[in-house]
Amino acid sequence: MNRRSLLGLAAAGLAAPRFALAQAGGAWPTRGSIRLVAQFPPGGLVDTVSRLMAPALSQALGQTVVVENRAGAGGVIGTDFVAKQPADGYTLLVSHASVHVFSAATMPTLPFNPITDFTHMGMLVEASNVLLVRSQSPYQTLDQYLTAARTRPVRYGSSGIGSAPHLLGAMLTGAANAPNLDHVPYRGSAPAMQDLMANQIESMIDPITTNVQLIKDGVLRALAVSTPQRLPAFPNVPTFAELGYPKLTSAQWLGLSGPKNLPAPIVDRLTTLIPQLMARPELMTRFEELQTLPRTPALLGTDFTAAIQEQIGEWTAVARQYNIVVT
Repeated sequence: MNRRSLLGLAAAGLAAPRFALAQAGGAWPTRGSIRLVAQFPPGGLVDTVSRLMAPALSQALGQTVVVENRAGAGGVIGTDFVAKQPADGYTLLVSHASVHVFSAATMPTLPFNPITDFTHMGMLVEASNVLLVRSQSPYQTLDQYLTAARTRPVRYGSSGIGSAPHLLGAMLTGAANAPNLDHVPYRGSAPAMQDLMANQIESMIDPITTNVQLIKDGVLRALAVSTPQRLPAFPNVPTFAELGYPKLTSAQWLGLSGPKNLPAPIVDRLTTLIPQLMARPELMTRFEELQTLPRTPALLGTDFTAAIQEQIGEWTAVARQYNIVVT
C-alpha cells in the first residue's frame, strides 16, 4: 500500500469520530442556551422544580439553561412541543407524571406517545399528594371527613379532570363508600386553592410542594398524605395507607426528558448528572423544605422508562374502573 493510501486511511480514521460527533450535535453543549421546558404556568410544582434545576444544570454543563413555560391543555401543549423538537440536546423537558402517566391513562388520544416519542433520562423528585381542608374546617380527621361524605355533599377540588388528585379522589370515594364526595375540577391548583380559602369548596387534593408553608402556618390542615410513609416535616399527618386505604399510595414524579433519539453521549452525560445534582446540599435543602424529595436509589434511563410504562398501565385500569375520560 503506497503512502498516499495510508494517508487517506488515516484521514478517514480521524474524520469518522468527528463525523460521529457532528451527528451527535458536536461537543454538546457548545452553541446558544438550553431550553428547559416547564409545561405548566409559573408558581406550580413543575415551574418550582424547573427553576431549581436550571442553575444547577447550567453550572454542571457550562452552558446557560433557561426555563421556558409552555402551559396549556393540562401540560400537553408544552410536552408535545418538546416531543417535536430536534434531538440535539438544546430542548429538554421537566417531564411530569401528570402528563406522561395520568393524561396517558385518561385521554383517548394524545398528540405524542409518552414512551416512544421521548428520551427519558431519569426521575428527579417525587411529590406526595395531600388531602387539605381549611384550618376552620370541622373535619379534624379523615374519618370525620368521610363520615360526612357518606350522608351529605362534601366537595374536593383538583387541578383538573383526569389529574392525579382527581383519580385519587375517585379511588377514595369508592374505597370509603362515600358517594357524596363530589369532585370539582379547576384549571390548575391556584384557582382551586382560591375557592378552598374562600370556603367555596370543603377540601382539595393537591401536591404537597406548594402547600408546605400554608400547613406549617396553620392556614390549612392536612388530613392524609399519599406517600407510603409519613412525611418528615409532618410526622403527625397520617398516610392514607395506615388509615385503611393502601391503594391510595402514590406520588407525582418529575423527571428529565428530551425528544426521542437523543444522541447517546448527551443521554449518558445527563443520566450521570442527575444523581450528582440531586445530592447537592443546596438542592437537597430546598427539596426538603418543599417535601418533594429525590428518589433513592435514583431511577434512571431504561429503568425510568419502564416505570413510566408500568404506571400508565396501572392508572389506565383505575381510570376505566371509575369511568374517568378526558375529551
